[in-house]
Amino acid sequence: MADAANFIEQIIDEDLASGRVTSIQTRFPPEPNGYLHIGHAKAMFVDFGTAKKYGGKCNLFFDDTNPSKEKTEYVEAIRADIRWMGYDWAKEVYASDFFDRIYEYAEQLILGGKAYVCDLSAEEIKNTRGTLTEPGQESPYRNRTPEENLRLFREMKEGKYRDGEKCLRAKIDMASPNINLRDPVIYRILRAEHHRTGNKWCIYPMYDYAHPICDYLQGVTHSLCTLEFEDHRPLYDWVGITLGFSPKPRQIEFARLNLTNLVMSKRYLKKLVEEHSVRGWDDPRMPTLAGLRNRGIPARAILDFCERAGVSKAQSECEIGYFEAVVRDDLNLHAPRAMAVVSPLKLTIVNYTGSETLDFEINQLDPAAGTRKVDFSSTLFIERDDFSLDPPPKYHRLRLGGYVRLKNAYIVRADEAVKDEAGNVVEVRCTYFPESRSGNDTSGIKAKGVLHWVNAETCVDAELRRYDHLLRDADYAGQDFSERINLDSEHIFRAKAEKYLEAAEEGKAFQLMRTGYYKKCTEEGKLVLSEIVSLKDNFNK
Repeated sequence: MADAANFIEQIIDEDLASGRVTSIQTRFPPEPNGYLHIGHAKAMFVDFGTAKKYGGKCNLFFDDTNPSKEKTEYVEAIRADIRWMGYDWAKEVYASDFFDRIYEYAEQLILGGKAYVCDLSAEEIKNTRGTLTEPGQESPYRNRTPEENLRLFREMKEGKYRDGEKCLRAKIDMASPNINLRDPVIYRILRAEHHRTGNKWCIYPMYDYAHPICDYLQGVTHSLCTLEFEDHRPLYDWVGITLGFSPKPRQIEFARLNLTNLVMSKRYLKKLVEEHSVRGWDDPRMPTLAGLRNRGIPARAILDFCERAGVSKAQSECEIGYFEAVVRDDLNLHAPRAMAVVSPLKLTIVNYTGSETLDFEINQLDPAAGTRKVDFSSTLFIERDDFSLDPPPKYHRLRLGGYVRLKNAYIVRADEAVKDEAGNVVEVRCTYFPESRSGNDTSGIKAKGVLHWVNAETCVDAELRRYDHLLRDADYAGQDFSERINLDSEHIFRAKAEKYLEAAEEGKAFQLMRTGYYKKCTEEGKLVLSEIVSLKDNFNK
């Protein structure tokens, strides 16, 4: 049975059935003023996914109408993120591709009496716009003749006026119940070098004006936007209708993706980078796609999360624990297993001599993954917390006289604890039982606990990094985060890891047994194990 169509697809189905459109064209429209974050993954999922479902096309459209904040660096990062997510675009398009046409349309509005040059400052325009219950005040420059407006607008283009001295406003309705229709500014003077057009222009169109024009010129049939653009849709439609676009693109809004404990604002993310609160846009703690990729989160898990979250009109918020649960489910199925000890305690098997290699399950959930070899000897490291001289009730780890199984190896019994001068246990001496080897256990010994370990003779030093959330609490991430930011969100430990990890593929994700999911990387010749997500699932609780 096919999945039920979401509300966007229902609208598209109606448009196709009525003949309003015969094919589907969407666009993914980031502004190149920062790196994409996980919220943009939801927009990708909708924009690219909808086009694919209907056999249509999706363009990559860069909204580069604000040159003071835009960089080629961000353009390149956005391209990389989209490809990492598994998408590709039909065409790469920029608003700046259409600057000449957008300007011509502005002159058309002026000559038709639908736009005028206004001398009010930005603050004066704001103060005369009115409120939700009171109409705005008309500008004293609203009734200039088309000829005078055209002359002034061309002088704006030629650079005759200072930044902010004049602007071009659409002439709509200062009493409209929708404040966005109260003669919005559609062009402003802005002397800033553009990352593509250089200093050709000193006036730039506003997004709400350029958006419907660029959609139309690209052939977009359905302009899919997040919900904050719903109040702007009447202006989107006004531009298309007034300029005679046929067929006029249809704007449809859907709820954006909000996650607790994450900073979901490019402006704030940029501030974190600039203030060096994080290492950069791709810091593993960042919710940017570059950060998630660097953390080791698979793109398929992000897409799975977007699909589970669904497409709706209602604004909502997901717990970060749900996202982590989806990532954990994916890694549990795909990540090979390995062993590392964070707080090592020496374990000596007094009756074992020599060394051997044992079969180690790569992933017990994937029988096809098979096994690999792991070195075993008489001297091992286990976690310090896995041995207790005074164990609590129902303690299934190692105690004097107690038995545990060493993962994929043998059952051992703790016989003696060696202490240093301060009374700290520095070594546990054990007896092993040769007939208890994993896969061929004939010992008859029942050991409830299973411990991970590393071979002290062949293990390697590793730096293990663990992360907390950037925000201390789960309040809505759109709030001001400055007093809630968790600056102590990275914790570094020294660990002992099996040598297998040192030779493993860079960037590969592993489940470190009983520790968590970690990404392997090498920095300055040093093995680094960087946490992706913990083993503990807090979401269901």
